Amino acid sequence: KEMAAYLEAWLVEAPDDAAGIARALGDIARAVGMSKVAKQSGLSRESLYKALGENGNPSFATVMKVAKALGVRLHAEPA
Repeated sequence: KEMAAYLEAWLVEAPDDAAGIARALGDIARAVGMSKVAKQSGLSRESLYKALGENGNPSFATVMKVAKALGVRLHAEPA
């Protein structure tokens, strides 16, 4: 629940900050364990560190795989 709340805060407070949202996913992935997230997402640890790091620019597919591996969902609602 805490991980989802942290990510939701980024999505609500800074919806245009794609890099910040990616870093938030990276923070959560590191808290869970990057090796575990890599295994569950089918991505390598190295690619996750790069994509979710300070200068990362993950593809939407990567974001979705990581979110699924973390057990969180992105959602949409009317603005």
